Amino acid sequence: MGRKTSKWQEIEAIADSLEKEPSWATSQNSLMIQGFEWHVPADQRHWRRLRKELPNLKDIGVDNIWLPPGCKGMNPVGTGYDVYDLYDLGEFDQKGARATRWGPKEDLQELTQAAQETGIGVYWDTVLNHKAGADFTERFQAIKVDNEDRNVEISQPETIAGWVGFDFPGRAGKYSSMEYRREHFNAVDWDHLQNRQAIYKIAGPGPCKRWANDVSLEHGNYDYLMFANLDHTNPEVRADIFKWSEWIGTELPINGMRIDAAKHYSAAFQKDFVDHLRSTVGAEYYLFGEYWRGDVTFLLKYLKRTDFQISLFDVPLLGRFSLVSKAEGGDLRKIFKGTLVEKSPKHAVTFVGNHDTQPGQSLETIIAPFFKPIAYALILLRAHGQPCVFYGDLYGIRGGPGPLDCPSCKGKLPILMRARRLYAYGEQCDYFDKRNCIGFVRYGNIHHPWGLACIISNTVSTYKLMYVGINHAGAEWTDILGWCIGTVIIDRRGYGVFPVSAKSVSVWVDSKAKGRHDLTRPFNSDIYRF
Repeated sequence: MGRKTSKWQEIEAIADSLEKEPSWATSQNSLMIQGFEWHVPADQRHWRRLRKELPNLKDIGVDNIWLPPGCKGMNPVGTGYDVYDLYDLGEFDQKGARATRWGPKEDLQELTQAAQETGIGVYWDTVLNHKAGADFTERFQAIKVDNEDRNVEISQPETIAGWVGFDFPGRAGKYSSMEYRREHFNAVDWDHLQNRQAIYKIAGPGPCKRWANDVSLEHGNYDYLMFANLDHTNPEVRADIFKWSEWIGTELPINGMRIDAAKHYSAAFQKDFVDHLRSTVGAEYYLFGEYWRGDVTFLLKYLKRTDFQISLFDVPLLGRFSLVSKAEGGDLRKIFKGTLVEKSPKHAVTFVGNHDTQPGQSLETIIAPFFKPIAYALILLRAHGQPCVFYGDLYGIRGGPGPLDCPSCKGKLPILMRARRLYAYGEQCDYFDKRNCIGFVRYGNIHHPWGLACIISNTVSTYKLMYVGINHAGAEWTDILGWCIGTVIIDRRGYGVFPVSAKSVSVWVDSKAKGRHDLTRPFNSDIYRF
């Protein structure tokens, strides 16, 4: 065996240091859904849409819903990633509307209350890197930096007019008296004095602002992302954000947060933010971050900096899905190589797509259609990772080739989600022995004894001999997805020969298993009709 590189030694050293079971770990087989995609109508009715859908989501096994950022954006159709006011959840007449893009505060409160009553937890999308839609400009000294290397200054200090004045007049000091000015930011991307776009690091009056040194080193330093970039070293900024993190829990029954743009602002500040939440809200509060790097090394380093208190989206796994799906006969045996779920499974949020990766978006990541059900089987039915289903895959994406794109997985995604809840338990045995055909078995446990056998091919129709347990001897197993017709009879030794169609996945379960008839019950959702 060859000598390990220093890079992989570092990765393994970090992975070995992880605690066995974090206090905030999600419950067994928990399932999250992202509750939006970019093109849902900007009709201020999305909170109502999701509230109506809660029983359907619970029926297919959803335990937690990740809501879009519901704070007031810079205009009536702002998604919330263009955050203007953290304390306006659709309550105040600001930026052209009272409601946010998603709806008024009353609808949001009714949604979260209904989710709690339905047994579905709520995760809030938290945007703390910047502010947008300032109320007025201020003049100050700034230094232009190179867009490709933000550590390189390409001008002398000059006077610019930057959009950094936030008074929140519609809110008039309710909930927080904090107003934002130049000193609360470290950079902007627009000089209103010259009507000129560039990245300007704020230089004065006072000492020149510095980039955070514990961010991604892309572009030299990736502290600046967009709009007016918050300075998290400023004590007033820190205090206001910490206050908000407590306040929002008094307004809404939420169970955790997604941390947006985690690689773009100080990891040390994020650790302090998380520590504050853990001490004030509770140790079981679930936090997961978007740190968008395809190399697992960076994800593990970030986890170490934040004391392993946050989960992360498994971006390397998404990249593997895309790569293997587009390569003719890609090697399925290596599908988890170099992924977060391989190196640190308890910190991995596994996913097949999201609002940023859907077609036409900034992080577009195409997965071949035939591979979507394969990918979902690999995140929903295996033992490790916290899977997150994308709204666009379950309901379709508006604004695609047709008036409403069809759901992915040929409509079978609800079946896979229900199968996770019913059968994906117990020990796992992998059959990753062939380049183009892999399989795995879940043996079940005392409370969920049925188990399952999953087989995947990315080339031709084939089969695989797998052991499911002597306790199943003589049983007839069938493919819950219906893509392989017929039965597999388990022999007296507990083995079965499980087939799979070309470029497909089949999930085999005892035909008499509890819940089999419920699996294929129609997913009767018409989410866009009231």
